[in-house]
Amino acid sequence: MSHTFHIPVLGLGFTIDTPLKVARYGISSVLSVVDDMLIERMRKFYAKRHNEVYMPIDMKDEDYRARRVCDYLNMVNRKVDEQFEQLRKQAFVQDSDLTRYFELLPDHAALKVKYKQMLTASGEERSRLEAELREGMQKGSIDVNIMAKVDKVNYAANGEMTGDENSDALAALRGFAQSDLRSSVVLSAGMNPRLYSYLEQFSDFYPDAEGTLKKGIILKVSDFRSAFIQAKFLAKKGLWISEFRIESGLNCGGHAFATEGYLIGPILEEFKTKRQEMITELFGMYQQALQAKSIEIAAPPVLRVTVQGGIGTAEEDAFLVEHYNLDGTGWGSPFLLVPEATNVDEATLMNLTKSSPEDFYISAASPLGIPFNNYRLSTAEIQRQERIAKGRPGSPCKKKFLVSNTEFTEQPICTASREYQNLKIKQLQSLSLPEEEFQAEFEKVTQKLCLCEGLVTSVYLKNDILEPKENKAVAICPGPNLAYFSKVMSLDELVKHIYGKINLLQGVNRPSIFLNELNLYVEYLRKDIQSHINRLDAKKIKQLEKFKEQLLLGIEYYKNLANQFGGQTEQYLKRFSDELHAVEAQLRSISVRELSEA
Repeated sequence: MSHTFHIPVLGLGFTIDTPLKVARYGISSVLSVVDDMLIERMRKFYAKRHNEVYMPIDMKDEDYRARRVCDYLNMVNRKVDEQFEQLRKQAFVQDSDLTRYFELLPDHAALKVKYKQMLTASGEERSRLEAELREGMQKGSIDVNIMAKVDKVNYAANGEMTGDENSDALAALRGFAQSDLRSSVVLSAGMNPRLYSYLEQFSDFYPDAEGTLKKGIILKVSDFRSAFIQAKFLAKKGLWISEFRIESGLNCGGHAFATEGYLIGPILEEFKTKRQEMITELFGMYQQALQAKSIEIAAPPVLRVTVQGGIGTAEEDAFLVEHYNLDGTGWGSPFLLVPEATNVDEATLMNLTKSSPEDFYISAASPLGIPFNNYRLSTAEIQRQERIAKGRPGSPCKKKFLVSNTEFTEQPICTASREYQNLKIKQLQSLSLPEEEFQAEFEKVTQKLCLCEGLVTSVYLKNDILEPKENKAVAICPGPNLAYFSKVMSLDELVKHIYGKINLLQGVNRPSIFLNELNLYVEYLRKDIQSHINRLDAKKIKQLEKFKEQLLLGIEYYKNLANQFGGQTEQYLKRFSDELHAVEAQLRSISVRELSEA
C-alpha cells in the first residue's frame, strides 16, 4: 500500500466516484453499490464528459442491477488505469501530477525515501532512481461497499419473486464479482448468511496458482467476537478475510452500530492479543475447505487489521497504528470537506464549515431502525419538519431500497414513506391515547427520513445533473468528529494533516478519540434508559447494568493506557485524566435500578 490510510464509504453518493479523483495518487477508497440508479446516471455522466458512447441498461433488461454495477465499475477501473499511466509518463517537475503523487506519500514510505534521494541525484543515478520510482508506484484500490442486510427481495411485474439471486445485495455482489477490478468488497451492517454463501459462486474470491486473490473480502466490524464468528463462517466455505476493518460503534458516520458498552481501545487490544491465534484457527478451516474444492494453499494469505471512526490528529493515527500493531486507518468524515475528493454540494459544504458539535447527533432517522448519525442543518432534515408542519409527513417512495415493513401491506413498504406514516398515524389516532403519549408516538413515526433520495442529491447538485422535478433536499450523515474541522480543505492539506506535516486543528479544543467515543456511549446509555423508563423489566435492567459495567471497565483500561501515550505534553495527559475522571463520575451517578424503581 502506498498510503497508510483509506477513505471509507461515505453515504450512497459522496464517494461514488472518489476513485476517479484519488486512486491515481495511490489512495484507496470505497464506493457504495447499493443504488444502481445512481450508478447508471454516473456512468452516463462520465460517458458524456469523456465523449464516449453510452449504452443504457434499462430496468426492464435481464439482470439489469448486476450489469449496471459491473459496467460502472469497469468504467471506473478503465479510467483510473488511463489516469495512472498518463501520470507515470510525466516528468519529475514542479506541479506535475507525478510529483504530487510522491509529495503526498508519508515520509517513512520506502518510495518517499527513494524519491528524496532522487531529488538530490543527477545524471545516470537520477535516471535510474526515476525509473525505479515509476516501477514502484501503485494505484489506490477501488473497493466497493455492500450493506449486507440491505437486501430487498425483488418482484416481477406479475407479482412473482424474481429469486434469491436477484435480491439487492446478491445482484450488487454479482456485479462486483463479474467486474474487471482487482480489489475488495467491504461487507458491513451485520451478517447475511445468504449473501455470504453466494460469495462461493465466484472464482475471483479463491486463490490462483500463486496463492493470490484477485478479489478480497473486507469485513467492517465493531467487536472481536462477531468478527471471528463471521470469519469462521466464511473460512469453512474456502473464503478468506483480507481485512478486518474495525469501526467505532458510535464515533463514526452513517449508521451507528453500538456495541454492548465495549469501547474502541479494549476492542483493539483484543484484536492485538488474539490476532495470530485467530489467523491460525481460520487458516486451518480455510485450508481444509479449499482442499475439498481441489485447491491447495501452503500459507495463509495476508489478513490486515485497520481501524476507522473519529480519528482526528496525526498523533492519534500514529498511536493507534503503533500501539495496536494495525496495518492502517480510515479517515472518513473530514474528507467531506475536500471537494476534489468527495461530492458535497456548495450549500451543504458551507454549512458544514460553520457547524458546532451540537449539530451532529445520533438519531432514529433511518428506516432500517438502526441509530443514524444525522446533521441538524441538512436540507433534508429541514424539509422533513416542514412536511410535518404542513400536515404531510413522510416522503414519496420511489427507489424502495429500504422497504421492510409489512404492518399494513402485503409487500414491504418503507417507514419513511408517506404511505406508511399516514397509515401509522391514522392507527395512532384511533387508539385515543393521552396527548403526551400520542405526541411521543407521532414523533417516533415521523422522524424517519428518506435516505435513498437524500443521500444521492448532493452528487446530482454538485455535477449539475439534478432533473427538473427531483427533490433538492440533501441528507448527509457525518461522524461527530467532523465538528472540529471548520474549513474547506484541499486533498494535499488533509493528507499532510493525516501525516503530521501540518495541523489543521491547531488551537481547536477537541477531546481525544477515546474520550469522544466514551462520551457518546454515556449519552447513548442515558437515552436508552430514558426511552425504556416506563417499561424497565428485569431483562432490560440487566442489559443496561452490563452495558454500564463494560463502560467502567473501559475507563479503567484507559487509565492504564494513558501511561503509554508517547510524545504527549504533561498538559495533554492531565487534561485526558481530568476528563476521564469527570466522565467516570457522570457514569457512576447513573443508577439503573434506582431509575427503574422511581
